[in-house]
Amino acid sequence: MTAGPPIDELHFQDAPSVDSVPGPKTRDLLEKQDRIDSSAVAYPNDIPIAFEEGTGATVRDVDGNTYIDLFAGIGVLNVGHSNPYVLEAVHEQADKFVHTVDFPTDARLELIEKLDEIAPDGLQGRNKVVFGGPTGSDAIEASIKLAKYNTGGDGLIAFRGSYHGATTGAMSVTSNKKFKGPYTPLLPDVVHAPYPYPFHQDKTSEEAVDHALEEVQAIVEDPYGGLANPAGIIVEPILGEGGIVTPPEGFLQGLRDIADDNDVVLVFDEIQSGLGRTGRWWASDWEGVTPDVMTSAKALGGVGFPLSATMYHEDLDTWGAGDHAGTYRGHVVGMRAGTRAIEYIQDHDLLAHARDLGQYIRGRLRDVGDGNERLADVRGRGLFIGAEFVDADGAPDGDAVDAIQQYCFEHGVLIWTAGRHGNILRIIPPLVLTRALAETALDVIDDAVEHVLAESKRTA
Repeated sequence: MTAGPPIDELHFQDAPSVDSVPGPKTRDLLEKQDRIDSSAVAYPNDIPIAFEEGTGATVRDVDGNTYIDLFAGIGVLNVGHSNPYVLEAVHEQADKFVHTVDFPTDARLELIEKLDEIAPDGLQGRNKVVFGGPTGSDAIEASIKLAKYNTGGDGLIAFRGSYHGATTGAMSVTSNKKFKGPYTPLLPDVVHAPYPYPFHQDKTSEEAVDHALEEVQAIVEDPYGGLANPAGIIVEPILGEGGIVTPPEGFLQGLRDIADDNDVVLVFDEIQSGLGRTGRWWASDWEGVTPDVMTSAKALGGVGFPLSATMYHEDLDTWGAGDHAGTYRGHVVGMRAGTRAIEYIQDHDLLAHARDLGQYIRGRLRDVGDGNERLADVRGRGLFIGAEFVDADGAPDGDAVDAIQQYCFEHGVLIWTAGRHGNILRIIPPLVLTRALAETALDVIDDAVEHVLAESKRTA
């Protein structure tokens, strides 16, 4: 029996359909939020919207405008908004029991078994899972503790362009200096190596990989490399916030080799790239490279429930009882949702769908780039896609991307940005996005690019 309805039955049929936005009810809510909510609120500054409901890859605001969603709550809603197959289990579980710390439940053990079923080859059948609190940062903190606990080391290697979270340890391995600057000192002995980014570095793919690996190897092995007691290497198999930077082949395997040669722990941060986002269960599956530790969150909670997990090789399971703890390690509603979401992806072959649809979307974007050098690079895997824009002089053009985002919003498509200069158009829709919705959304993006770039040329 197939899990739930097919993907073409999940969406609002009138999407996209927008009037003048933001509408009056939205403006009222935005004004109220501005008065009583934290000044740390950020997302409405980019897209002034107040949501009412969502289904599949479509959402509706409080004024009745409907949109195609290419954002998915930052890659959280892989099986779409309000997926009925997932929500069936959510309602059933919520009526019975919600919070269990880490006492055994069917929901908890079923999700652990399901994660093992889709684990990378080198971890399948040979892993342990520790659940964390509501954010990916919790999984990152667990991975840092695990690396230190098992190696006796305290130094960490991370990468430029990386984002790993907002708690102290996660900020330490995040590279954005402005983001973490007010909170220093953070963890000592964290060194950031270059991430292979051929377009940005003006290098061939092979040169970019060689340069990055040489730097990592020097940090770990050179007596004057500066990191005295390394514990682990933490890396995103595809940079997310850093601009959907897809490293060339050989980078992940090179890190695996360095970690093995030096007895340090290799951590893959799959929080944004995992659970089918790239057309494989894990972005690292594309290279067939297995980490010692892998973090997951975002889409793990099925339809947006806050849940994180750290999967690690069983040889690293040296913690004693209570050596890693957290109150919200037993969110059984989120666990039931996570299992159902994996089942839905499996039964509807959404990995293949993500690969096929992602190829179509990247092809459409490259067609736009063929006619305009300002769209300088299109990259990604599956439905994890970045389009990089530059100005007439070849410099990063975040203003153009902001204007494209705004045009899309006004025409019923929600899309986000990424990259250290904000010049990457980030496309991370629910995996249930249909070909028809994608075609409509790409038509809007095409128009947005043409309109914005023509306007910037006119005013130059």
